[in-house]
Amino acid sequence: MSFPPGFRRASAPVKQSGVGETLVRRNPLVYPRARAWFARLERAGLEERRALTAARLERALAVAARTPYGRAAGAGGTLESWPLLEPAAVRARPRDFLRAGMWTIRSSTGGTTGIPLPLARSAGSVAFEQAALDHLLDARGVDPRRARVAVLRGDDVKAPDDRTPPFWVSRMGGRRLVFSSNHLSRDTVGEFAAALREFRADYWWVYPTALESLVRLTRDASLTLSVPLIFSSSEVLSPWCREAARAAFSAAILDYYGQAERVALARAGDDGRFAFVPGYSHVEFVPRAGEDGTLYEIVGTSLWNPAMPLVRYRTGDLIRAPRALTPEERERLTLGLAPFGGVIGRDAEILIAPDGARLTGMDHIHRGVDHVVRIQIVHERPAQVQIRVIPDAGFAERDRAALMANARLKIPASMQVELRVVEELERTARGKTPFVIRRAAAPGTAA
Repeated sequence: MSFPPGFRRASAPVKQSGVGETLVRRNPLVYPRARAWFARLERAGLEERRALTAARLERALAVAARTPYGRAAGAGGTLESWPLLEPAAVRARPRDFLRAGMWTIRSSTGGTTGIPLPLARSAGSVAFEQAALDHLLDARGVDPRRARVAVLRGDDVKAPDDRTPPFWVSRMGGRRLVFSSNHLSRDTVGEFAAALREFRADYWWVYPTALESLVRLTRDASLTLSVPLIFSSSEVLSPWCREAARAAFSAAILDYYGQAERVALARAGDDGRFAFVPGYSHVEFVPRAGEDGTLYEIVGTSLWNPAMPLVRYRTGDLIRAPRALTPEERERLTLGLAPFGGVIGRDAEILIAPDGARLTGMDHIHRGVDHVVRIQIVHERPAQVQIRVIPDAGFAERDRAALMANARLKIPASMQVELRVVEELERTARGKTPFVIRRAAAPGTAA
């Protein structure tokens, strides 16, 4: 991303240090006010949540209207005057979404396409983000400023071909132990378990796929671990993983949904039911055209990032309601007053058939099939799909047959389907595990 003159960037070492945590993430000028804001919204009823969010939205739209994008869109002070914003538009012309003259912290997200989406954040918005996460942890009895945290996410600790311990590094004055999840395997799980046991974390901060591996590998090696709380994010936490981790590690679960674009935040507890965090952003549910009225896309507007205000940003994340929702029911959901079942998938989690048909519902393939931890669908060539399966104990031919039968309900006979049992799934450079990987070009495009 090329930023215009006058835009500056905070260095990564500062962000990773205790100084960065104190002066940036928990800035004393911003952080206490943000914590008070989230606490107030959490206690508020419908009318107060609506009024406070609307007032903050008005300020955010005024800032966004002064960006090059806002001026070109000719949008005003009402949300309805703004068009829905596609991620591709931000990726193509990122500088059009920046507010001139601000000190910024740059970031990016790899996105489902694998093409980075460049982002900029104000220092204040970083503190608000930290306050939001701390608000969630505090509600579960964790003091986020003093807690000992074991991190099993996408961090690069050492070269992937270096298979000698340690596979972790200590940070934040010894309060944070950051593991390289890419090194977790049958051969190394003993070292991981010993380090986790000795560290005695107050909570683990994990990618769900890393947690799944830890559950399976410790179980297979008859290793015992426990932790009070598991804090999960960045990938979908499956029902299997939630229940297996609770049982294996005697842990409570706190799962949260969000994005690098900071346009929506929701959290779920042990029951897997999500609720949006009020006051974090302005959320809309946009009905998916051509569906039965129960499928909605999450569209969000950032309220706390004046450096790069995104208005009506299409996340591509989908939820399914038990029936078509009234406007009043949608509002209660978006303001965090009613729960929902979680994000079921993304626009990118589709396959393109050789005739150009868009095949949806891939998340149904492993639904109701026993002894399956996780699957990954790889669209290798236009007429060839591979379903990779991480099996649970007891996986047998009947489970394989059920998967193939479900796949054939979604994938036409014109496409070859191969089911392959694997120990690990493919990850991105950032350590995430996509549900669908499309290597095949869509019809009419270059391969």
